[in-house]
Amino acid sequence: MIRPAAPHDAPFVAPLIIQAMGDLAAKFANSNNPQVILGLFIYFFQQENNQYSYQNTLVFEENDQILGSLNAYDGAKLFELRENFLSYLKENHGLNSFHPEPETQEGEFYFDTISVHPDAQGKGIGKALIIAGIDWAKALGHQKIGLIVEKENPRAKELYENMGFIAQNSMVFLGGDYFHLTYCFEVQPT
Repeated sequence: MIRPAAPHDAPFVAPLIIQAMGDLAAKFANSNNPQVILGLFIYFFQQENNQYSYQNTLVFEENDQILGSLNAYDGAKLFELRENFLSYLKENHGLNSFHPEPETQEGEFYFDTISVHPDAQGKGIGKALIIAGIDWAKALGHQKIGLIVEKENPRAKELYENMGFIAQNSMVFLGGDYFHLTYCFEVQPT
């Protein structure tokens, strides 16, 4: 079952966000300590009005276990959603001049992280979350979805392309090389 996330899901979803982010999670936490990284994302998942909030997350739950998550939001709100996060990093993690490049933009619903628990991969959960995310974007009135995928992750890129996403361009984000992919809704003739 896919449902909106709740604050109490934090201990299960934060590791999924970290898994999806890979090395970026340590850059945001300004630490390689797994407990520091986990604590940061648990904290922000439970808060409102930030890009990693439960408010911006769907979870895939089966037998009372969260096996996957999708974190997404309106790209036009990126800087607004980042504000609390970056202020917290400055005050609590020593990132005084940390200004990540924008990975999304106005005009797209942005899939920030999509992740499936390692023990549940290969069972269609990622695909189900992508479909739910597409439906979510459509229900909110968006015409386009965007996401970035590391160039070193061809398997993920192939999954998104098989779901109808198209690679638009390459970009650098926090020192890593990424593809920017988009999914556009067909405009129905009137």
